[in-house]
Amino acid sequence: MKLTVLLDNNTLIDRYFLGEPGFSCYIQCDGKKILFDCGYSDAFLINARKMGIDLLDLDMVVLSHGHLDHTWGLAALLRLYTEAEIEHLPCRKPKLIAHSHVFSSRKMAEVPEIGSIFTRETLARFFDLELQNQPFNLTPRLAFLGQIERKNSFEAAHPLGTVLIDGVEQDDYILDDTALACMVRDGLVIITGCSHAGICNIVEQARSVCGEKHIVDIIGGFHLLDPPAEQLAGTLAYMETLSPDVLHACHCTDLKSKIALAQAANLEEVGVGLVLEYENAD
Repeated sequence: MKLTVLLDNNTLIDRYFLGEPGFSCYIQCDGKKILFDCGYSDAFLINARKMGIDLLDLDMVVLSHGHLDHTWGLAALLRLYTEAEIEHLPCRKPKLIAHSHVFSSRKMAEVPEIGSIFTRETLARFFDLELQNQPFNLTPRLAFLGQIERKNSFEAAHPLGTVLIDGVEQDDYILDDTALACMVRDGLVIITGCSHAGICNIVEQARSVCGEKHIVDIIGGFHLLDPPAEQLAGTLAYMETLSPDVLHACHCTDLKSKIALAQAANLEEVGVGLVLEYENAD
């Protein structure tokens, strides 16, 4: 499995890519080409072009959840597909895989929309939609984790704004937040967007779904932005016990939390252009 970071808050030194508060990565696994999240703007697309990655040739687009910093970049992808059709360029129609709540309208305080700006009907013209709340395999080694079971007491305890579900506005616990897990040679690699469901809850779901306990790597946002003391302490204790080979915490993980995580596990730098390769499981 090979993973390339197309978008993150940070860029790597002497790599001239664009960064923004968001996340996107390109995954190659079992012969499939997968885009995981799209960031906020067209920055991921510009970066992909610079890297020589063809986003007209995708098998799947997977969305971690419906927030603007992970889905609004879909507008740039739809423009790319539209222009390819106009110019008669080869363009595949990928599957779009996400939780069924991913296109729900969301707001927070004075911000009128922080959720999806697309409807299912519009996106169905460009993608084969597969909105799924249960875990299932995208490839023989790569699993979509579905709706994350929230077991511990220190994560996902507070709502973030409100969400409109079936015409009813309610506190938003971001139940659509999900992740991917890949079986590699020595265990599991977990790929997250923001981890609103809780990074520890996500890891436990990945271990259960995949039947593998050892964690090789976790890459993505850990949603540790000025976290409550209980959440940070619980996460650190969990990571110490988990003992993953490496952590690549990025996007929505603040400096204080990264410093703390570095005391509990082997934390490595992340930025646009980072390429990670893992040996396949036998």
